[in-house]
Amino acid sequence: MKSAGRILDLLEYLSALREAVSLSQIVQDLKLPKSSAHGLIQTLAARGHVVQDSTGRYMLVEASRHGFPFRRHEEPLVVTAIPFMERLRDESGETVLLGTMNAHCDLRRLAKCVSHHPVRYDVNMDAAITAHCTATGRVLLAHAPAEARDAYLSRVRFLSYTRYTITDVEQLREVLIRVRRDGYAINDQEFITGSTGIAAPIFDAEGNAIAAINLGTLTSRYVERREELLLMLRSTADLISRALGYRRN
Repeated sequence: MKSAGRILDLLEYLSALREAVSLSQIVQDLKLPKSSAHGLIQTLAARGHVVQDSTGRYMLVEASRHGFPFRRHEEPLVVTAIPFMERLRDESGETVLLGTMNAHCDLRRLAKCVSHHPVRYDVNMDAAITAHCTATGRVLLAHAPAEARDAYLSRVRFLSYTRYTITDVEQLREVLIRVRRDGYAINDQEFITGSTGIAAPIFDAEGNAIAAINLGTLTSRYVERREELLLMLRSTADLISRALGYRRN
């Protein structure tokens, strides 16, 4: 029973932490014997609930935590992206998110690195994501197969979340064309008033846009640093893509 309780304690700890953590930090924070902590974390890793990054730190797999099927490509994606996301968070001072989209254009978040600002952008990992008025959604819609994108645009009712939300389908099509051309998307207060998100695609070795990296901030801070934040975001997306084997033609 003691080991079962420790497993639950470890899961709750990793869930609350939301970032990669070393074994020594786990031992210190949970006051566990090192051998026991190592055995528990390896059990979770073997079951696909935890992944280990390139520096040896551990993090909870969000797909597993929320009951989504764990896809084969997501573990290396998360493991590869996390160090770059943390660096972007630290350099920009803003919150960084990693999201993906399935064949039906449904979105979900895989990981996040939250800003250390006292006033910051943050979201629940399992909160719904609306594709048509979020930066992550627009990036992935822009790079989705034409049939899937057209099916989404024809079946979805475009709700207005703020007075800035674009709900006209032809206008949205034009936005997606620009997103694919420019290499990034912007959600400027279209989903939440006072917050702005920018996102760029992440490509795999075959050139498929398998995810998007999103930088979320307060609109006031975005206005002051627009070009700087876009440059950092696009550079990070390119570094992650290259780490996954992508080479631009």
